[in-house]
Order: sequence, then C-alpha cells, then structure tokens
Amino acid sequence: MTKRDLVVRISNETGLVQQQVLDVVQRTLDHISESVSKGQTVELRNFGVFEVKLRKARIGRNPNDPDHDVPIPPRAVVKFKPGKEMREAVIKLTESLRAQPPTPPPAAVA
Repeated sequence: MTKRDLVVRISNETGLVQQQVLDVVQRTLDHISESVSKGQTVELRNFGVFEVKLRKARIGRNPNDPDHDVPIPPRAVVKFKPGKEMREAVIKLTESLRAQPPTPPPAAVA
C-alpha cells in the first residue's frame, strides 16, 4: 500500500476531498518523522511504537576481501515495534502463508 492508496481509501470512506486527506496524512507523517529525528519515542496506541536505538559498533567483513575486517561505527537507527492488534493479525497471516506454495522471485530484466 502506498501513501496514494491510503489517501484514496480514506477519502472514499470519509467523503473528504483527496487533497484534504493528503494534507492530513502528510502532516501526520512529518510530525512522526520530526519527533523520531529528535530522538523522541512516538507511541500510537493499537498501532505500534517508533523509537530510536543506538546500534553498537561492530566488525564487518568485506565480501570481496574476506580477510580484511571493516570497523562499523555505532549509529542511531529507527526501530518499530508493532502494537498487540497488528502483531496478532500478522501471526494469523503466518498460517495462511505457510499453506501457499513459495512464489519464485521476479525475473531480472536485462
């Protein structure tokens, strides 16, 4: 689902003009991004929590030169923890996905 899909769906359900819905959705996303970029936790009840965590420094490997270690510095990353309702819905999805045969990856276009 894209932002556009979300806007169209909300517009159809509420009867609001798509531009108004787009403005509200965009402002919501802007405020979430702004808060997270300041290191604040954003908690949306029944949806989930966005928070900034610091990844530890670690040693990586260059796949082209496996004998050479590459130091990876610590860095801040955004983590999302889904709310209870979303987590339960995704767990139910697991069973239906297991019943389906695996889909092959898309063919590469030359």
